[in-house]
Amino acid sequence: MADSLILEVADLEHDVLTGIYSEETGKPQPLRITIQAKLKVADRYDPDTPLEASKNYMDLKFAATEALPEGVHFKLIEALADHICETLLVQDDRIEAVTVKIVKLAIAEANEKIGITLTRERR
Repeated sequence: MADSLILEVADLEHDVLTGIYSEETGKPQPLRITIQAKLKVADRYDPDTPLEASKNYMDLKFAATEALPEGVHFKLIEALADHICETLLVQDDRIEAVTVKIVKLAIAEANEKIGITLTRERR
């Protein structure tokens, strides 16, 4: 089995313009977003290994918050997940794949988790 390094930001809650139904459009909806980025692995991580040997976790959070285009309405959460994946893949050549899981909090009736998971690999 090959070594792998997965960076993760889990259960980030953020309001995003998304949805196709009239009750969803025009106002941000609360989403729960989890992002995993698979990175190329260094040969070794010693106690004094610098950050440059990995990636700043905050870059993942940024891709799902501040990096979203202001005022853009994503009809599908799949499009939002795709945007987050592409932001991270363009940002850093060391990223081999990105997985984004999005749960729509406003439509849950009995605490179920309704949403999608999208994985994009570097091509």
